[in-house]
Amino acid sequence: MVLVAVDDLLFSSKIRATAKQLGVDVQFARTPEEILSQVKALKPALAIFDLNSAKTDPIATISALKRDPGATGVRAIGFASHVHTDLIAAARAAGADDVLPRSAFAGRLAEILQAAHPSRP
Repeated sequence: MVLVAVDDLLFSSKIRATAKQLGVDVQFARTPEEILSQVKALKPALAIFDLNSAKTDPIATISALKRDPGATGVRAIGFASHVHTDLIAAARAAGADDVLPRSAFAGRLAEILQAAHPSRP
């Protein structure tokens, strides 16, 4: 299971289509409260954050996720435009396990989703 906190339509569609092709279950969450409650309920292997999303407050949400003992073991990956170096640094400081430029995230999406489900081909 992968939890996706992305409100950009293009990236949401790309993630959904790639996950479907790979047979990976994804669940989308749109608010910080929804993200944190779904992490507790679903225990995803991975949470993906669009660091440019205003709706999900990704930096604060990643920080809350990493402080929550009920979310132990959930990896958090964020992506942002490579020019937003302050945002990238803030995500790393908040505890993100990996932060990628948007283009690298898009290019490695299948690999990222498969890593969350190693039993998948």
